[in-house]
Amino acid sequence: MTPQNLAQAIFPYRHLLVGLSGGLDSMVLLHRLMLWRQTEPDVQLRAIHVHHGLSPFADDWVRHCEALCAEWQIPLVVERVVLIDDGTGTEAQARRARYAAFANALQPGEAVVTAQHLDDQCETFLLALKRGSGPAGLSAMPARAEFAGTQLIRPLLSQTRASLEAWAQAHDLRWIEDESNQDDRYDRNFLRLRVLPVLSERWPHFTEATARSALLCAEQESLLDELLSEELAGLTSAEGALAIQPLQAMSPVRRAALLRRWLAQQNAVMPSRAMLNRIWDEVAQARDDATPCLHLNGFEVRRFRGQLWWIKSQPSLADVTLTWATPDEPLTLPAQMGMVLLAGKGHVRLPRKDERVTVRFIARGMLHIVGRQGGRKLKKIWQELDIPPWRRDTTPLLFYGETLIAAAGVFITQEGWTEDGVMFEWRA
Repeated sequence: MTPQNLAQAIFPYRHLLVGLSGGLDSMVLLHRLMLWRQTEPDVQLRAIHVHHGLSPFADDWVRHCEALCAEWQIPLVVERVVLIDDGTGTEAQARRARYAAFANALQPGEAVVTAQHLDDQCETFLLALKRGSGPAGLSAMPARAEFAGTQLIRPLLSQTRASLEAWAQAHDLRWIEDESNQDDRYDRNFLRLRVLPVLSERWPHFTEATARSALLCAEQESLLDELLSEELAGLTSAEGALAIQPLQAMSPVRRAALLRRWLAQQNAVMPSRAMLNRIWDEVAQARDDATPCLHLNGFEVRRFRGQLWWIKSQPSLADVTLTWATPDEPLTLPAQMGMVLLAGKGHVRLPRKDERVTVRFIARGMLHIVGRQGGRKLKKIWQELDIPPWRRDTTPLLFYGETLIAAAGVFITQEGWTEDGVMFEWRA
């Protein structure tokens, strides 16, 4: 790959954040970018090394990357991450943590550059094939993708690992070897160590052919995106909910294609065909009086008012009572739900000195809210105000003593209303 080809692959970006593991691939990438910078002085490089803490040699890898970047005069960011066990496996958890670290480290105007190559592309294709993926999954990795408000660029995607190793040896580069790469319990390693050598011995151009298949799948997906984008926009509300009724008359194939693209808009992990069928059968087609819910990787697909909704899973807070000892300061809510505060100009009265202030998530008895005649139970109020079921035991309720004063951003009770007061604000 010539400097001109590299520049073309990255164009128009001149400020780059480069993923640096310290292994062969990322070392070659950073070296080539460093040489390009020598010919283009306005190019600015930063490297980022993600310390996963999985290897006993992880600290040694950090020192290796620090020494290299000091020698090449490239600023280095070291991000230490902790993997969250969500049942998806170590490989997937490490990848999510790595890309989250990239997103956090980005500076304005930068693009992220990573070192995946042709052999990686082949492995990704075969992993998708193993999962029974459709054209979207079989598209494998694009050379460019939208990422965190900028782009993720993979300029080495057409290069074989052998060519990268030849470059490294020709330029006397030193790299680290991750001992876990020899552990074939991991699916990607199993393909790399045991499957691809056999396939490549039989068919020497297998990786190139696989890359062509991935590209063809990507082109088909791109065409479908173009053909369905306008229709999907017409079915999707401003809040991102998907209308169910127009999908009823469609063929299952068209409906599934629209559902997949709707989920992609929510940045959802793409479900299997079986799970997609469950979304339609168990959620969209549930009986009218049901409140169906399907859990997917920490999120939920819900139905409400004839629409499908994609929401983050939240625990019920019905039994939670939070004492708000200093209501002139914000109160942090549990389960990463943000904070509430009494501030600004509104119609919620401030507490008297003898009133204990709490935040709860359920209220009993008959309630009298401003703008409604007579008393109602909270369940009825939620229904009348079109509050979705998943918000009904997670919306903060302000109490003075045992008296409900307000629901954050929703209503004020007659006991809590005043002409000249404050707002009960929820910042999620």
